Amino acid sequence: MDIRSISVKDKIVNRIQQLLPGTILFAQDFLQEGSSEAVRQQLRRLVEAGILKRLSQGVYVIPKKLGEHGYLLPTAEEIAMAIARRDKSRIIPTGEVALWKLGLSTQVPLKYVYLTDGPSRIIKIEETEGKTSYTITFKHASPKNFASKGKISSQVIQALKAIGEKNLTDTTMDKINALIMKENLDDLNHDLTVAPVWISKLIKDSFKSYKQ
Repeated sequence: MDIRSISVKDKIVNRIQQLLPGTILFAQDFLQEGSSEAVRQQLRRLVEAGILKRLSQGVYVIPKKLGEHGYLLPTAEEIAMAIARRDKSRIIPTGEVALWKLGLSTQVPLKYVYLTDGPSRIIKIEETEGKTSYTITFKHASPKNFASKGKISSQVIQALKAIGEKNLTDTTMDKINALIMKENLDDLNHDLTVAPVWISKLIKDSFKSYKQ
């Protein structure tokens, strides 16, 4: 048996044992432990042994057990955030993801789309080995899309873009009003200056009405 391969395995396992279940890992996290081929081989064996769960190409998680026979997988958002941290990029949920996160839709997304200031890419997530359960798409966007400061208002802006001005209902606006009231006022005022004109006007008018 290749002694160097055993050494690589021991190094990888030792690092994994220091982390909590549910931690998302990447193949590149272990490249300093050996050659890329040796690392890939050992990660594959750790998946077969149940020590790791493969989520996508080069993306793994330390399984968090759920009962005797199952395990709890990370959410799409947790995976997206982990990838963003790895790439040192910013992301903003958009479309169906923004609507769902804000409670403006009960439809669980099958495609998770995020704007990013990093590279565009599509990640295929496998909840069952060999079968794509859903995709996470990162779309490179211009810096102006990341000018927002508020965590809530930035998502509301994306949600409103997805809905469209002509498709808004009173019920949706009531929910948006309630969300906006939770935002830091300074952050909100700033974000209204960088939002599309129709969204800025809509939120300003609704905010005033809500305050009354």
